[in-house]
Amino acid sequence: MTEHNVTSRYSPEAKDIYLTVPNLISLLRIISIPFIAWLMARHEMVPALIVLAISSASDGVDGILARKLDQVSKIGQILDPLADRLLIFCSILALGVAGIIPWWMLIVVGLRDLVMAVQVLWIAQYGYGPLPVHFVGKAGTALLMMAIVALTVADLGTGSLFRLLHLAALAAGIWGIAMYWLAGYIYFRQGITVLRQELPRQHGRA
Repeated sequence: MTEHNVTSRYSPEAKDIYLTVPNLISLLRIISIPFIAWLMARHEMVPALIVLAISSASDGVDGILARKLDQVSKIGQILDPLADRLLIFCSILALGVAGIIPWWMLIVVGLRDLVMAVQVLWIAQYGYGPLPVHFVGKAGTALLMMAIVALTVADLGTGSLFRLLHLAALAAGIWGIAMYWLAGYIYFRQGITVLRQELPRQHGRA
């Protein structure tokens, strides 16, 4: 299994800037998440899909603009993955409220994100930003997002095709959760590596 070495705290070009166009886009994406979840929970799937599509489209735009405008920021490197995590969790919560998915999926995803949040906050004390993204994490996130969209679409009808789509989406979601947890394990090991590097230094300064 490929393991990333954690050798830097933030991307080398990241700056301590806040009021930037990319950060505004990321913030708007985060603000849109409660609306998406609210619409899903009310089974208003068409407007939910529209807002979700706009939000998802902005996901790549902020990174492109940050590089083109030379506005890559430390806060931006935190906001972007935070938006992804919140979108997945809130969407799964809404689908659970709507009775579309079983509640255990929300619990499993929420537990993983809670563990990761604690670790991120812990290593942030030593000046580290988000851990390097692993391809397993990207794949798991992509599968979960595809499952969320497919489950939303499947709720638009009651025919056999929609039921089949629902089952396929649930299967994709389960695989996505498995990869999500595998990525969490990889990130956890990366975090432990950081702490093993930093804790002796802190004790040495004491």
